[in-house]
Amino acid sequence: MTDVRVDRIGEVDVVTIDRPDVRNALRYKSYDELERAVRTSTARCIVVTGADPAFCSGDDVREVMGGGNEGAAPVAVRPRLTPAADALLHTDIPVIAAVNGAAVGWGMELALMADLRVASEKAKFGELFVLRGLCSDAPGLGRLAQLVGREKAAELLFTGDVITAEEALRIGLVGRVVAHEQLLPTAMELAQKIAARPPLAVQRLKAGLRTALDPDWVELGEWVSRSLGELFRTEDHREGVRAFLERREPKFEGR
Repeated sequence: MTDVRVDRIGEVDVVTIDRPDVRNALRYKSYDELERAVRTSTARCIVVTGADPAFCSGDDVREVMGGGNEGAAPVAVRPRLTPAADALLHTDIPVIAAVNGAAVGWGMELALMADLRVASEKAKFGELFVLRGLCSDAPGLGRLAQLVGREKAAELLFTGDVITAEEALRIGLVGRVVAHEQLLPTAMELAQKIAARPPLAVQRLKAGLRTALDPDWVELGEWVSRSLGELFRTEDHREGVRAFLERREPKFEGR
């Protein structure tokens, strides 16, 4: 049973996170399969989506974050960019996020790594890391401000607020919002249009945008990895996870 399903439609790969019972939360297996789906794709365009009702609710807290226990989640000894993020940020294949529901935590990071975002009217977005005593992954730092401006990015990162699809459209986080039943048809129409263009030219254009606009993802990823290694060991992180699992407001003490 796979966590991530890949369906080839013409020259487009539709990559679906398929754990609807946990709102497509990501465990280590999910990250591995997502990375593999991107690295091995021979498509001319990739559409990333989630099995309803969510796009991706971020990390599976019980596995990836250690469930709030004293034993923090495993962290790579050598600081590095998250491998799935590395695959998405460095592929020359255009990526479209078809955001069908909640895109929060690493789910929002996943949406940010796409070149284009089409959102269902049911979509919601939130950088929830601060609520768990953590910092975001590299895309939240290196891409969010590109899309919405530094001030709005800071507000979303510092508060962990969740916004609606309409607000995401207003601030420039997504390119369009459509009726839920029209989400995949709209995303596929856009993907097929891109796939019909000269692939070598499209790949160079994507590489050029990365060169012109993006930070050094490897360097930023190493900084994030080191920061998370420190934050995972804090009492604030453990309290954030416990509060989430116990469905209560956390009480942070700065230690």
